[in-house]
Amino acid sequence: MERFSMKKFDNYASALETLVLAPNQDLDNDFVQSGIIDKFSLQFELGWKLLKALLSYEGDATAVTGSPRDIIKAANCYYEFLDEEIWLSMLRDRNNTAHVYDQQLAKQLVDTTIRTYIPEFVRLREGVVGRYGELLDSLR
Repeated sequence: MERFSMKKFDNYASALETLVLAPNQDLDNDFVQSGIIDKFSLQFELGWKLLKALLSYEGDATAVTGSPRDIIKAANCYYEFLDEEIWLSMLRDRNNTAHVYDQQLAKQLVDTTIRTYIPEFVRLREGVVGRYGELLDSLR
């Protein structure tokens, strides 16, 4: 069993502190929308990599070679606080962010990020703290 990396959790939690501020921004501003989309993409990357580290800690072989999709599916078996459907939707949206030139699509992704994705990112953070709180505290 691999030692848990506190750094992955800290990076995830730190980036989330910025992303949760998104609803308070000028959401009609193209620059702000672009920033929220970039932050969403980064948060997703940090999230699936955190899940990969947690699977590795749990001894799950998927963590060794798993794609983001494989990691999400495997993590869903371990963590009741993880919504597989939302995470797979995030994966699709993250994969399409390079193609979000259309203003309406950008606005739609920002709305989905605020309505659905940020709460799911928060749920992951809280779920990890709930399940691994003692371990996290011992590594501080």
